Amino acid sequence: MPPGTSDVVPSAVASQRVADSLRELILSGQLMAGTRIRQEDIAIQLGASRLPVREALRILESEGLTTLKANSGAWVSRVDLEECRAIYKIRERVEPLALQESIPHLTARDHAELDRIQDEIENVTDVETFLVLDRELHRLTYSACQIDLLLSMVQRFWNTTQHYRRAYSTITRHERQWVINAEHRLLIDAMKRRDIEDAERVLIGHIRRTRHELEQHPELFEHPHRVDDQGYPSTRNL
Repeated sequence: MPPGTSDVVPSAVASQRVADSLRELILSGQLMAGTRIRQEDIAIQLGASRLPVREALRILESEGLTTLKANSGAWVSRVDLEECRAIYKIRERVEPLALQESIPHLTARDHAELDRIQDEIENVTDVETFLVLDRELHRLTYSACQIDLLLSMVQRFWNTTQHYRRAYSTITRHERQWVINAEHRLLIDAMKRRDIEDAERVLIGHIRRTRHELEQHPELFEHPHRVDDQGYPSTRNL
């Protein structure tokens, strides 16, 4: 074994473990957009040294979850309304391509799993579970896409806007859930028929509608929002 190799592998494992833990904290809303991440606190909390924490933050930066600033530290990424609008416009172009590449390779088992997830979505009562299931459903629709770069782009855009989807869903979900359910069912139906054009049309409308509705709530981008245990927005500091 080359000199130093034995140290590299454990360090890489530790970095990935820290990245996985931080990713969960960010995507679940426990670390909010704009929150400063203090490396020394994370190292103590997760029982890691500073080096794996720094590497973990770089991993998450590549995924769009953190922002590293020279001489300032690390922060949970946040976007303003204009940036969010731009991201959704890009998603309207990128995600239909991922769907187009995925549909021919999806199986009947995949279609059945999409139905199962959507059944759960229609019966869920809390925002956090809805967000997890919604992400799982869309991830599955793209899962057979064989262009890794495209899938990485999709994941990054979803990561970057997760906080704002959470805050928006908390405010509007119950009154708009029927629309989401209808769009999901139309999308799944088109995918079962392998009608790529129809599936793309539904998906573009689905993403565009969300963008338009987010634009009606600029206050979501003014302050970090946290969702409490009952699914209501909170601005409490961590």
